[in-house]
Amino acid sequence: MKDVYVLATLEAEPVAEETVREAFAGDEVELVFGEEGNLFSVRAEESRVDVSFETRDSPLGWTPELLVGSPELRRTLETARGFYRIRYVPGKPQQTVAVFEALWTVRGLMELVDSVCVDVTAFRLHSPQDVEEITELDFDIRDHVTIHAMPMAEGSTAMWVHTHGLTKFGTPDVEVFNIQEDDLPAAETFLQELCTDLAFGQGPAMRAVVSTSVGRQFTLVPSEEARTNLPNVNPELFEGHEAQLVAIVTPEGKHALGEMLEQYRDRFEDETEEEAAKLKAQAEKLLPVFKARFLRKGLMEPMGFVVRAPFEVHPDGEDEAADDEQLWAEVITWEEGKVIGRLVDGGESTTEWRKGAHVEIDESQINALAVTRDGRTLEPQELQQLLQAELPA
Repeated sequence: MKDVYVLATLEAEPVAEETVREAFAGDEVELVFGEEGNLFSVRAEESRVDVSFETRDSPLGWTPELLVGSPELRRTLETARGFYRIRYVPGKPQQTVAVFEALWTVRGLMELVDSVCVDVTAFRLHSPQDVEEITELDFDIRDHVTIHAMPMAEGSTAMWVHTHGLTKFGTPDVEVFNIQEDDLPAAETFLQELCTDLAFGQGPAMRAVVSTSVGRQFTLVPSEEARTNLPNVNPELFEGHEAQLVAIVTPEGKHALGEMLEQYRDRFEDETEEEAAKLKAQAEKLLPVFKARFLRKGLMEPMGFVVRAPFEVHPDGEDEAADDEQLWAEVITWEEGKVIGRLVDGGESTTEWRKGAHVEIDESQINALAVTRDGRTLEPQELQQLLQAELPA
C-alpha cells in the first residue's frame, strides 16, 4: 500500500462512522472500520483503498511553494491540523482504475469535510471542484503528473526535465537530459503523451526502440545507467529524487533528443497579430455558413465542428489580475447565438478550464473555426469546399 493522497482539513476529529456509511451507501463497496490501523477501508471485488486519520499540532512539513496549486489552497494546507491519508496498491487491478477508485474515495470524503487534497506523488493541490472534474471529465495527464525542469549546471541552458506522479499508476517516473530552454514546451508535450501511454499501461517496454510518427526513435533505460553518461554533472542535482526513474535516450544511449522534438515545436510558435486578425476575419465571414453546415450535419457523419474563443484565467490566483487563453471547443449545440461546446484541450496556465468541460460561448467571441473529419483537421481549402454548399446560389 502506498500513500498517494492526503486530505488536509481544519477539523481535528475524524468524520463519524455513521456519516461515512451514509455517504458511501449504494456505491456497491464494502466499508471496513478500525482494521489494520485504518479509520476505514473501501473495498470492492478487485480494489482496496485504505483511509487513516491523524491530528498534528504542526503542518506536514512540505514547503507550499513547491506544490502546484492556487494560493487559496496553499493557505488551507498551511493551517490544517487534521489529515486523512488515502493509500492503495498502485497498478492493481489496473493502473488508471486504481487511481480513480482512490479519487472516488477522496471525492466522497471531500463532500463531508472542508479540505484540500494533496497528491503527494505529483506535488499538486486539488480543490473539491478539481476532484469532481477529474473524476467526471476526460482523462488529462496534467491533472496527475507534474513536469519539473532544472538547469543541469549553474549558468547552463541545458535542462534536466523529469516527472512526478507516475508512481500512482504503478510505473516509474521518467526523465530526459540536455533539453534546451527553448525546447521545454515541446519536451513537456512529448512527455505528456508518453506519460499518458504509461499511465494506461500502454507505454514502451524497457530498452524497446520506439519510432514516432515522423520516424524519430527513442528508448527507455534505467536512470542509474543513463546518468553514467552525463559528464560534469554534480550529483547534488538529483538530491530528493532518489526513487527509481527511467530515462529517455536515443537507441544508441545518447542524450540527444532535439531532433525527436522537431514535430512538437510548431505547436508553440506564437501567433502573430496579423495571423490572429486573419483567422478572426475568416471566422466572421464564414460563421453563418459554418453554423448552417453544423445544424444540418448528419447523425452518422464523422465530422466535428470546432470553434476557438478567449477564456478568462487567473494564473496568480482569483484575487489577482485576469488573463485570456485561447481555447478550442467542439460544438455540441448551437441556438440563440450561443454555442454549447466541449473543450478539446484544457487550459495551459491553470486548471480553471479542463479538457472535456462543457462551456458556453457567445457567437461574438468566436475568433477561429475548424472542422475535423475522421480525426483529421481539414485544410483551409477543404474547409472552403465543405462550406461552399451552404452559400446562396
